Amino acid sequence: MSSLGRSGIRFLHKLNSPGLPTDLLEKGQNRVIDASLELIRERAKLKGELVRALGGSLASASLLGVPLGHNSSFHQGPAFAPPHIREAIWCDSTNSSTEEGKDIKDLRVLTDVGDVPLQEIRECGVDDDRLMNVISDSVKLVMEEAPLRPLVLGGDHSISYPVVRAVSEKLGGRVDILHLDAHPDIYDAFEGNKYSHASPFARIMEGGYARRLLQVGIRSINPEGREQGQRFGVEQFEMRTFSRDRDFLENLKLGEGVKGVYVSIDVDSLDPAFAPGVSHFEPGGFSFRDVLNILHGLQGDIVAADVVELNPQRDTAHEMTAMVAAKLVRELAAKISKRTVISPR
Repeated sequence: MSSLGRSGIRFLHKLNSPGLPTDLLEKGQNRVIDASLELIRERAKLKGELVRALGGSLASASLLGVPLGHNSSFHQGPAFAPPHIREAIWCDSTNSSTEEGKDIKDLRVLTDVGDVPLQEIRECGVDDDRLMNVISDSVKLVMEEAPLRPLVLGGDHSISYPVVRAVSEKLGGRVDILHLDAHPDIYDAFEGNKYSHASPFARIMEGGYARRLLQVGIRSINPEGREQGQRFGVEQFEMRTFSRDRDFLENLKLGEGVKGVYVSIDVDSLDPAFAPGVSHFEPGGFSFRDVLNILHGLQGDIVAADVVELNPQRDTAHEMTAMVAAKLVRELAAKISKRTVISPR
């Protein structure tokens, strides 16, 4: 465990040590949570007002950082990822156009409401049940400011559960999920942790938040992963059959009959040759173009998305993986954003 993780745990022990007035601690925690949500609310309100003032936007991606890493089973570096992804998004080494030709400097394509201050909240002794609620509440605050749609920067993969839960609850129904990952992340409770980054899709399927879950790029799966997939009716596409499945996966049509499509991209879905800055190296993965072909070919209304599991502490090759994550974010923003079509006179 990292020194940051250890120091955080010691601090939590101090806050929850015998003799502390429980009511005083809880009131203080509530104040910190309320203040944190108020900041997200006001930032989302401002960005929503600006996008609406520009006019013509039916959907606009809005970045929301969720810097949570303590539910990682190995390295906890993903907690530091959001600022690295942002820096790479706006790096001067490239321009602001996506491959579809949209300009991310246009607020109708991409805005940013900042990070949920999870480490500060956690340092006040707030447990994971309440942290998950804070994440869900933050996502809902973004969604309240139409046409903003949350594009979430992780963080480890545990954040996908509260994000999907919020999206489904706010829209009033289930979504279809496209999940790109080396791992199925569907353990019932990995190492006894129901919120482990190896378990979010078990929580999502238990909660009834998804109609279809397509897990693509899988190449590290054990019997429990397959059994859980069968239990929940998950469509699992392993890398060993990708050459056979490629045409289908590059022409997916999702979201009809439900509230839309949610896309979750774990950076380790890519082969480590393309994305070495991750906690879990799994050779035999996608090329970057493989992922973009799947994303660009997807037909469906993307209502929210996340990019997770970048680990800056292992991204030693001039932050190459941050640039990979940033391009995924840029292309997702282009895919999410939609403008009104003006018919020629």
